[in-house]
Amino acid sequence: MAELIKLYEEKTDQKQLKRIAKAMREGALVIYPTDTVYGLGCDITNKAAIEKIAQLKGVKSEKANFSFICEDLSNLSEYTSQIDSGTFKILKRNLPGPYTFVLPGNNNLPGIFKKKKTVGIRVPDNNIAIGLVRALGNPIISTSIKDEDEVLEYTTDPSLIHEKWDKLVDFVIDGGAGGNVGSTVIDLTTSEPTLIREGKGSTEL
Repeated sequence: MAELIKLYEEKTDQKQLKRIAKAMREGALVIYPTDTVYGLGCDITNKAAIEKIAQLKGVKSEKANFSFICEDLSNLSEYTSQIDSGTFKILKRNLPGPYTFVLPGNNNLPGIFKKKKTVGIRVPDNNIAIGLVRALGNPIISTSIKDEDEVLEYTTDPSLIHEKWDKLVDFVIDGGAGGNVGSTVIDLTTSEPTLIREGKGSTEL
């Protein structure tokens, strides 16, 4: 049964975040708010938890396009190949924000992603999400919560999310109503930025 925890972005409860982060290190799955839609995440270093998320999404973990939720740009060199100054300027200008930037991966990627040449990086403009990454001490592997509803692609009500995912995850963080537009996804591995998906973030970089 998932524990539903109410947190406020203006004043996040550090004690609760630390408790959730501790559980994540042990393999817990968490649904949490971002600056776009609610995300489903786990500790990037916990292989079993990543496999569980892949199973829930119905994909093979090594082929899954999960994002890495980072606290800030300091995590970049850990998981991405050297990026040029032009690319770094784009990242610095637009993050934190509602973007997923696809960057070239490096050899430090978790074993499960070793065959992937690229990685999607997110630094959401949301204090709860960033606080959770900070409490964990490393990035969160994350994917959006999709809805079967044909009209609304994403569930925005935390209590409905909790109802639906109650037996599948360990925590649902209620950070208020979520958005129903995903992040804008931009590929920065080519000579010019390439739009993969238009979302909440402006495409004018």
